[in-house]
Amino acid sequence: MSRAFDAIVIGAGQAGPALAGRLTGAGMTVALVERHLVGGTCVNTGCMPTKTLVASAYAAHMARRAADFGVQVGPVGIDMKAVAARAHAVTMKARTNNEKWIESMPGLTFLRGHARFTAPHAIAVDGEELTAPRIFLNVGGRASVPDMPGVHDVPWLDNTDMVALDSVPRHLVVVGGSYIGLEFAQMYRRFGAEVTIVERADRLIAREDVDVSAAIRAILEDEGIAIRTGANCIGFAPHAEGVAVSVDCADGSPVVIGSHTLLAVGRRPNTDDLGLDQAGVVTDKRGYIQVDDRLQTSVSGIWALGDCNGRGAFTHTAYNDFEIVAANLLDGDDRTLGQRIPGYALYTDPPLGRAGITEAEAIASGRKILVSKRPMTRVGRAIEKGETKGFMKIVADADTRRILGAAFLGTGGDEAVHGILDTMSADQPFDALRWAVPIHPTVSELIPTVLLDLKPVAAPDEPG
Repeated sequence: MSRAFDAIVIGAGQAGPALAGRLTGAGMTVALVERHLVGGTCVNTGCMPTKTLVASAYAAHMARRAADFGVQVGPVGIDMKAVAARAHAVTMKARTNNEKWIESMPGLTFLRGHARFTAPHAIAVDGEELTAPRIFLNVGGRASVPDMPGVHDVPWLDNTDMVALDSVPRHLVVVGGSYIGLEFAQMYRRFGAEVTIVERADRLIAREDVDVSAAIRAILEDEGIAIRTGANCIGFAPHAEGVAVSVDCADGSPVVIGSHTLLAVGRRPNTDDLGLDQAGVVTDKRGYIQVDDRLQTSVSGIWALGDCNGRGAFTHTAYNDFEIVAANLLDGDDRTLGQRIPGYALYTDPPLGRAGITEAEAIASGRKILVSKRPMTRVGRAIEKGETKGFMKIVADADTRRILGAAFLGTGGDEAVHGILDTMSADQPFDALRWAVPIHPTVSELIPTVLLDLKPVAAPDEPG
């Protein structure tokens, strides 16, 4: 016997409950299925707990700098159990609020269990069959564990383990010099751990421009974090003090001994146990569900939203996936992924706010490029706050006078970059920002000034 619904939503992350709310609000009967924790990665093991931990680490850092501001304090200590409890409380409040919201939706049946396809429009949840003409997949992702030598012979942590840690490691070895790894590296250094970052590539966060990577490396090294790039032979072995991580870099010891090891080498989608083959849903070789520009899969009536579709690995892109699907299905709109301007942030301190493409990508595209860059040492707000590391950079197209991208590495950069994102989303020339009158004193007030200093950049094969 099976139960029929107008729609089935699998996964209660960022997109799932919001979509269920719109669908039930339109009068549909909806089944929402979640096999683990309501709220997905963001609420439980991602944005909310990690940024709460970042805030505690920032407080400790500023307390140690108190004398710089004429403030006298005693020795700064870390109560890691209290720090972890605060992060857990933030998560629990958000999760509970999400659960109450879901329970309040009329027309919604909320099921806890593991959903698997049995046919294109039928799923089984713990032995019960559900059917619907519309099925939406919002199953998220998890930390990837690459098959590196010895990795299964030693204890290691991923991001889920890190947000639950209630003690400070003696020496944390972070394997992976990208966004997740860098945030944990800096926060635990500020909590008092010795920290080493091991990265296979020649530089940190290699998808960013070289100047951004170099500046972030300098910021972290200034805080006493050891960074081993070019680690071309990463391996693991048990050690009396924890874990021996082999790096085989050109400089420095070939082995780093850590009490704790964090694997932060990427994410993978939760698609390997959904029975997608039973539905005929196509994935790529990494397991990401293939979708078109409107989030539809290879099977009519099945959509994939959020991390599992490989079209954005952020809370805000998952939520925008919901907005696109809802607008097209319920509002008679025609929204596409191609209309979305990419933007994200790295929450080291100072943060990196990013919009659009990098300078390197812009140059490689063959356009005539304009670039402007201003150090945070020349931003009044940064000077007043005593936080002058980093820079603001804007990249534009000389012919269309459209902004192509921006990197704001500095205090408030994650907020200020929205002025760029908004202009790009509105498809306005950068001249439209020239006569904006931003508030003083802010980081954003420098945007018109940076735009005024845009200058041509020669292509790689051009002189100068």
